[in-house]
Amino acid sequence: MSVADIVQSMNSKFNAGAAAGLDLVFQFNIEDGENHYLVVKDGTCAVHQGESDDANVTLIMDTETLKGITSGETDGMQAFMAGKLRAEGDMMLAMKLGELFPV
Repeated sequence: MSVADIVQSMNSKFNAGAAAGLDLVFQFNIEDGENHYLVVKDGTCAVHQGESDDANVTLIMDTETLKGITSGETDGMQAFMAGKLRAEGDMMLAMKLGELFPV
């Protein structure tokens, strides 16, 4: 499963109700794959390949960690505590991903 496939699967789980009134950019820097970012704006979500200059939070991990978190096999907080996931920017927004993309 490629990084693009994983990010698209997140998009299919998007909870528009939790995103009402939000205007956020989540950057995913994948150490062994392609970088992507999600633009969440007023109940919509758009996926883009590459890097955003406007990211509110950047999450840095490898493909396996991303796959585990999005499938629910890996807890994001545990991955963070184990050093498998790093965050730069607004850390509290990283916590919001669970509401926006429920497993």
